[in-house]
Amino acid sequence: MSYELFIGRRYLRARRKQVFVSVITLLSIAGILLGVAALIIVLAVMNGFETDLRDKILGINSHIVLMEYSGVMRDPDRILERVRRTEGVVAATPFVYAQAMLKSGPRVSGVVLRGMDTATASRVISLGRMREGKLAYLDAPPPPASGLSGDLRGVPGIVVGKELAKNLGLFLFEPLYVISPAGTATPMGMAPRMKKFVVVGIFDSGFYEYDSTLAYLSLRDSQELLQMGGSVTGIEIKVRDLYRADAAAKRLEQALGYPYWARHWMEMNKNLFSALKLEKRVMFIILSLIVLVAAFNIITTLIMVVMEKTKDIAVLKSMGATSRSIMRIFVFQGLIIGAVGTLLGCATGLAVAFNLEKISTTIETLFGFKILPGDVYYLSALPSQVNYGDVAVIVAGSLLISLLSTLYPSYRAGRLDPAETLRYE
Repeated sequence: MSYELFIGRRYLRARRKQVFVSVITLLSIAGILLGVAALIIVLAVMNGFETDLRDKILGINSHIVLMEYSGVMRDPDRILERVRRTEGVVAATPFVYAQAMLKSGPRVSGVVLRGMDTATASRVISLGRMREGKLAYLDAPPPPASGLSGDLRGVPGIVVGKELAKNLGLFLFEPLYVISPAGTATPMGMAPRMKKFVVVGIFDSGFYEYDSTLAYLSLRDSQELLQMGGSVTGIEIKVRDLYRADAAAKRLEQALGYPYWARHWMEMNKNLFSALKLEKRVMFIILSLIVLVAAFNIITTLIMVVMEKTKDIAVLKSMGATSRSIMRIFVFQGLIIGAVGTLLGCATGLAVAFNLEKISTTIETLFGFKILPGDVYYLSALPSQVNYGDVAVIVAGSLLISLLSTLYPSYRAGRLDPAETLRYE
């Protein structure tokens, strides 16, 4: 151990008349601890939000949506074969999209109807967790032991989200009516089409917007309801690398040409993910100010130590210590303060980030409120995902700020003239 580091460590130990300096030192360590911990926790929550949103969005939605400019794809089988042969495509499935209304007794709710091919849709999208029923019941009727009444056996099935089922008071194997705004011509004018369905499944995607607005039919039933014949709205596509979905979408457009167009998930959710990235950067900058404030405390501490140790500095210089050695003493002292605060803050931040869900659940239980109400926010639980690259940047930045904060007090200490200092001693 060099004598500069040894002396720097000794100066951190407060004697009786240096208690005030020691208190400021502890406050500096606490400030850096809080700043580093807050940065790690907040960025972990932001990363968790982004990952959770992306996973849930890409569960209900595909990586790429291929459609025709007319709004209806009249030859889906031929297009499906060409899509599946395209480089990077893992799976593809046709879909039907429409807006409609669900009616159950006196209750009515607007929904987005999605017609799906149950044989291929599971390779492209995921509805999340099925709370009741099965997705396969859309094409195959439930077995007799399932509890479906005999008079509903020939009625086509529908799968709804848990929030939609709650709003309409729906239960498994209960009937409802789907009202399509695409009407039928009658002598009295256009009349909306209405058809009876039975609830064969209730899903929980974990995303309130989807759970409260989506309803799924089989592809055949949706085509019949909307009188589309063999046409579909478009094709949903899953690619091998979701971060290269834009390149795959361009290849599809070039291969198929006009009148087909493709949109990838990054384009469809661009505003949401751009806002999350911007918020993450702004929060990083704002919370970094806590570390900067703690760095000013380090400067104050070192200046006070230099003023207190002027005689010691003069003695060391008279014994042959160079100005650079004196500077190193106070640089080491400041770095020790910064390193201790950074390491403690890193440990605290990681401990909270890894157990954030348990902590938030405990707080909700103790105080009786919901931190993230599902009907207000996109998510119903507080997510957390530690990015070790972010942690490395935070630790390196904190140590760099601590180092920079030692330069001015150390420079002033190195310039002290021992003759002037000892003249009146």
